[in-house]
Amino acid sequence: MANALIVVDVQRDFCEGGSLAVVGGAALAERLQAVLCDDPRWDLVVATRDWHHDPNGHFAPEGSVPDFRDSWPVHCVAGTQGAEFHPALGLPAGALIVSKGEFAAAFSGFDGHDPEGHTLAEVLAAHDVDQVDIAGIATSFCVRATALDARRAGLATRLLSGLCADVDPRTTPATLDELAAAGVEIVETATSDHPPG
Repeated sequence: MANALIVVDVQRDFCEGGSLAVVGGAALAERLQAVLCDDPRWDLVVATRDWHHDPNGHFAPEGSVPDFRDSWPVHCVAGTQGAEFHPALGLPAGALIVSKGEFAAAFSGFDGHDPEGHTLAEVLAAHDVDQVDIAGIATSFCVRATALDARRAGLATRLLSGLCADVDPRTTPATLDELAAAGVEIVETATSDHPPG
């Protein structure tokens, strides 16, 4: 069997200067880049991205204030600069891209699909992946949803907490507790002497 790294939504709009910026997003992109260069320990790397066309009420109506729970500022519109991966994140050759949220709100990478229309679950199964590491933005939202769905899919799942950034760091401990209770292993970062699972 194989292991995979799922990099969640490390996009320009979720990093400093973006329309829905998370503090520390750019630094996270740099840290992930270093890990991908120095420790190519995964059989597969998958990067998820918000790729919004008309996400059915996910964006707050023009002139209204988003509540940051059900409505959000316009972000990661498909084909725009804000939807691009952060330039500090250089994905390795062979990395697969999974897009989500085109026409409805989607937090989990498991709600997305690759360019051929295969779901993330199908992509992982096609590569015999049974263990995943998860990193990215934001811990209490899309990272959380992706990790919970990975566990529901029966995958041995680790959250690389040192390779994540959160909207509000005060919410992070409760999110990590929830994930641990669901069977997600919480580790600081990937190390070659600590295989997933």
